[in-house]
Amino acid sequence: MTRTECDDLSNESEEQSTGLTQLSDPVNHPAHYTQGGIECIEAIKAALGSEGFRAYCRGNVLKYLWRTEFKNGAQDLQKAKWYLDRLNEES
Repeated sequence: MTRTECDDLSNESEEQSTGLTQLSDPVNHPAHYTQGGIECIEAIKAALGSEGFRAYCRGNVLKYLWRTEFKNGAQDLQKAKWYLDRLNEES
């Protein structure tokens, strides 16, 4: 199964469980984290400030690497990379 096919299945599952019809990218832009015109990650950044947000990103890199073998495998690696990339952007 290709990554696109996996994403499509994930999107269908998310739509069924949440009632959301907007297509979602479960790694880069999860639909359940975008409410009221702002993504949750941007609200967290605003609340924590620059230093706190970088620490938050480092913590999430560790979390997703830690649980990779026990929960979502490749998707957790993608999420860890996403937070690492975001950390690099913020530095």
